[in-house]
Amino acid sequence: MQIDITGHHVEVTPLLDNYIKDKVTRLKRHFNQVLNIHIILEVQKHNNKAEASLNVSGNHIFANATGHDMYAAIDFLADKLDRQILKHKEKIRSHHRNEGNHRNIDMGQMI
Repeated sequence: MQIDITGHHVEVTPLLDNYIKDKVTRLKRHFNQVLNIHIILEVQKHNNKAEASLNVSGNHIFANATGHDMYAAIDFLADKLDRQILKHKEKIRSHHRNEGNHRNIDMGQMI
């Protein structure tokens, strides 16, 4: 898994970098087919914004979040990504189950 972190109008400090990598490992716990992650941190007037773009097997996931400070924005972003990855994982699981059931039904109708 490749993690790219970019800062717009904000310096990505080693503490911030380690905090983001810690949050990303939580995502990998649910779905270990994450190929690469691109995270952009940005300061706009009084808001701190974090957005992420993930490439997972068969899909592209995007999320963004704002917060009163950068760490809160990263926490909100990690929560959003976590929910989206779980939803993607469930879709993959349910599609594979349906494919197996359709094959059994088709085979039964042929006999």
